[in-house]
Amino acid sequence: MPKLRLDELLDELQARLDAARGTRDRVHSLLEAVLAVGRDLELTQVLQHIVEAAVTLVDAEYGALGVIGEDQRLSQFIPVGVTDEQVKVIGDLPSGHGILGELIRHPEPLRLSQLSDHPASYGFPAGHPPMRSFLGVPIRIRDKVFGNLYLTEKRGGGDFDAEDESVLATLAVAAGVAIDNARLYARARQRQRWLEASSEVTSSLLSGSTEQEVLDLLLARAGEIAGADLAVVALPLPETGELEVRIAVGLGADKHRDLLLPVEGSFMGAAFRTGGLVVSPDVQRDPRITAGPPRWRGLGPAAAVPVGTAERGIRGVLLLARAAGAPLFDESESAPLVGFAGQAAVAMELAERRRDSEQIALLRERDRIARDLHDLAIQRLFATGMTLQGATRFIDHPEATDRVLRAIDDLDETARTIRTTIFGLRLREKGPAATGLRARVVEVVNRAARSLGFAPALRMTGLLDATVPAEVADAAVAVLEEALSNAARHAGAGVVTVTVGATGEELTVTVTDDGVGLPEGGRRSGLANLADRATTLGGAFTARTGPEGGTELLWRVPLPED
Repeated sequence: MPKLRLDELLDELQARLDAARGTRDRVHSLLEAVLAVGRDLELTQVLQHIVEAAVTLVDAEYGALGVIGEDQRLSQFIPVGVTDEQVKVIGDLPSGHGILGELIRHPEPLRLSQLSDHPASYGFPAGHPPMRSFLGVPIRIRDKVFGNLYLTEKRGGGDFDAEDESVLATLAVAAGVAIDNARLYARARQRQRWLEASSEVTSSLLSGSTEQEVLDLLLARAGEIAGADLAVVALPLPETGELEVRIAVGLGADKHRDLLLPVEGSFMGAAFRTGGLVVSPDVQRDPRITAGPPRWRGLGPAAAVPVGTAERGIRGVLLLARAAGAPLFDESESAPLVGFAGQAAVAMELAERRRDSEQIALLRERDRIARDLHDLAIQRLFATGMTLQGATRFIDHPEATDRVLRAIDDLDETARTIRTTIFGLRLREKGPAATGLRARVVEVVNRAARSLGFAPALRMTGLLDATVPAEVADAAVAVLEEALSNAARHAGAGVVTVTVGATGEELTVTVTDDGVGLPEGGRRSGLANLADRATTLGGAFTARTGPEGGTELLWRVPLPED
């Protein structure tokens, strides 16, 4: 009996030693798992390591981590133990129903011996591996539930016990810290990318890039950093107050490009009207969109932000949208987007101020040139003419006298031309009616560069500001606008050339491009308008295919005699 009692005590001691050794090994494994999940800073890798560590620690066959989205459903689901072939057979991954939804609604540890016995159990889809035992714990980050860890099928056929639950709960605490660090790191990297993009946009503006080039850069960087499937920029039209979509890139971009959107009844209009960020979880069903053609197919989360502020003026609206089912634009993404748009607006204002300064410097230089021409060139021409006129009485040969008189006439004509040039140099812009034809032509061509995507070549000859009456100038500007608009919408051209010339008898406006040419039997209502304007002023208009393809438009009207 004493020997039997001693054996029992030794067995009990050995069992306790084994248990202590097992606990020590499990604690070591837990510490190693905590170190492993905290080693990475990329969020995707951190989540994967958490699930793998959890499966190893509690000796489970399958494991998964579900990330809870803003709509309280699973926005991400990372499984372990299920092969790619099984995933394909199962189909769509869970979104947060059944037992998984139970943990979302009640974020407390849940341990089950038989999954099917729970009232919230829906069963498994076809092709799903059998699962009996279950253990789930929430992952919290600063008192907010980030997601849940799900473990099923304890190896050996047993049930998960209280120690498994304690170990997994401890891992969930460490996982919350690791996830928080990874998210902070991701936000810091994204903020750095936004700052770099802002610096690039500012440098582009201040280095003299065109507005179109800057808008292209703005759109490309914003769409790339935000992971958007569609990126759109719209600018306000001063004449109508509508928003004109200048650039659209990505999913369904053709349906957005060149649209005119009202401020009331459009998603971008809401951002323009409120002067702040506008976010939608599903832009296809957003109640603020009541105008415009259907154009949101395949898209889901969207964000629109004004470029500028109500106090300093809103210069446009930037829209970013993701494909349906993609993550929403959360606060961590929206705040840098607002800052980026504001920085871009400041850069555009600085560039505009710089252009104004350059324009002032140009006007001052034109004044100086006009003074020099008046005080030096004209006076010398006048003196030379007087000298030649006085010298004619000393010339005996009639033919020589005629040549000198013709030279004097040429000098007088040159002086008149210089006076006209001086008048043009001193012309100031005081609205469309008081602006010279040259300046108005330049303005139309610059405006057309936005819709064409490149700057047309421009050549002007003759005394446009002095010899062209206001009525003819207005018609010429309207003709040029219509011709360039047609080229932007229909030609598909890579090169457009504009020539405006005035002789003593007529004004000509020529617009050529290297596009697709005039379609056979196509609509020509715009060309008819150009012909009508020419006929009304006693002129003519022709439209033909150029010698090397493309289209050549020639509009010509007579000028009144002096």
